[in-house]
Amino acid sequence: MAASTSSTSDPSSPQRFAGRVALITGVSDRGIGGAIAERLASEGAQVSLTGLDEPKKLLKGLEANGDRFLWNSADLSDPEVPQQLVMATADKFGQLDILVNNAGIETMEPLTSMTDSQWDEIVGVNLTAVMRMSRAALSQFADRAAAIINIASVLGIAGSPAMTAYSATKAGVIGMTRSLALELAPQGIRVNAIAPAMVKTPMIMRYANTITDAQWRQIQAAHPLGIGAPSDVAAAVAFLASREAKWITGATLPLGWTQSYSPAFEELSGE
Repeated sequence: MAASTSSTSDPSSPQRFAGRVALITGVSDRGIGGAIAERLASEGAQVSLTGLDEPKKLLKGLEANGDRFLWNSADLSDPEVPQQLVMATADKFGQLDILVNNAGIETMEPLTSMTDSQWDEIVGVNLTAVMRMSRAALSQFADRAAAIINIASVLGIAGSPAMTAYSATKAGVIGMTRSLALELAPQGIRVNAIAPAMVKTPMIMRYANTITDAQWRQIQAAHPLGIGAPSDVAAAVAFLASREAKWITGATLPLGWTQSYSPAFEELSGE
């Protein structure tokens, strides 16, 4: 990567994250987390990445820029892991400036057949781990204009049948974002969320073969600008993490959807 001669304080600089360190959860080769890592790294950030399976293609690409990344395989359902990840990041890079809570799991299950263990698993990763990661990161955010960005979902606002647990966790993330933004504003720490509609990721595409033509037309109607790509979410993260967004906190940025989104998934539940 060629060095930029522009000032890193210039929002238009291709190296606007030079000297900053980002910790991103839920990273994979083909998902949103990987796209976020690529985007922030391409603009100069040092990135600390975590997920369940090593994203070999992504890490190989990052190696071209030298020793500016860190990978840790980790299960965020373990309550000890968030603190370990934050400390590993601080040990490697000496600081932490940006936390992106992207990790998430889902299941499509009507409430009548959902088990307590299924509920607890989704809540543990999608909501509790976001709290733990944010709490752990605060020790490294002192005296910095830091930012937390939570990846929520349109389903945390609009809802969808058979997605009760997932929707509840994403609504919780949005509520946590608003409250934590108020709590941390006196320290200059910003907290925002992003609520994407449907994005082409492995999580979503596994349902592709079960969608009928009628259902697909409903989905398209709810996405007036088309189905999103991981890079679309990454671009929004880069904006909210940058100094361009220094006067934005407590916001939830919707991506790719309109208020007609909710009925688009009514038939997907089989109800």
